[in-house]
Amino acid sequence: MMISEFTEKYNLYFPDIKLTDIIEVLILTFLIYQVMVWIKNTKAWMLLKGIIVLAVFILIAAVLNMHTILYLAKNSVTVMATAAIVVFQPELRRALEKLGEKQFLPSVVPFETSREARFSEETREEMIRAAFAMGKVKTGALIVVEQAIRLTEYESTGIRMDCLVSSQVLINIFEHNTPLHDGAIIVRGDRIVSATCYLPLSDNMGISKDLGTRHRAAVGMSEVSDALIIAVSEETGAVSVAQGGRLARNVTEEELRDRLSDIQHKKKETGRIAALWKGRRKNKNENEKKTDQQSQP
Repeated sequence: MMISEFTEKYNLYFPDIKLTDIIEVLILTFLIYQVMVWIKNTKAWMLLKGIIVLAVFILIAAVLNMHTILYLAKNSVTVMATAAIVVFQPELRRALEKLGEKQFLPSVVPFETSREARFSEETREEMIRAAFAMGKVKTGALIVVEQAIRLTEYESTGIRMDCLVSSQVLINIFEHNTPLHDGAIIVRGDRIVSATCYLPLSDNMGISKDLGTRHRAAVGMSEVSDALIIAVSEETGAVSVAQGGRLARNVTEEELRDRLSDIQHKKKETGRIAALWKGRRKNKNENEKKTDQQSQP
């Protein structure tokens, strides 16, 4: 029996699926998944539960024909949507930043990728050396290592600096009773660009109550940026690392080195057309130099 005869006999319907339909389903699946993850990891989860409760009340009102409640609900939807956008503006901004961090184009358009150092190995080792040296004497510290997202708004809350990263400088900054010890420092490349910076505190209720403001600020900063934050506890001397809204406590020197090595190199992507053009220009310049050298007596 042919498939067409089988479908006609049992009144089965198979839609005509096109490639665009499959792509559309994949895009919607990805977006819905990202929204669900975002809702789960932010205060939006509480908002969603509140919306569900309101929806249940409105459904009951609709079943029982409660016209006043339905009228109020109908005319307050716009106001509530605007209020939600205002209240959850930081979370919405971070969600869009996360979406922008996804590498969609390299998987669709052929790009040539090169890697260049975000900071040197010497800077990495100096930060590790300083963190564990301060941990031994229980000196509190908060070091923000910038990545792709520029931290200009947080940099402006502190005192601007411009000096190379070294363990001596870091230890001196966070020494007790010094002018710059309170707050965080921001490291951009191989340089310290600002000190005594104020960082946003995390609202995550899952953070251990044993942790103080310094660690909550580290987690909060990792929630609103892609930075890696090194926190040294003033009470225990333990070194912790915050990244992507998660805090790894009591890391070892090797673990911290691995974390810093993971973010040490950034990808620099260039379109093939641009790369080919640069290659042609480079070959042209080399040929011109060779011609000039040969024409010289």
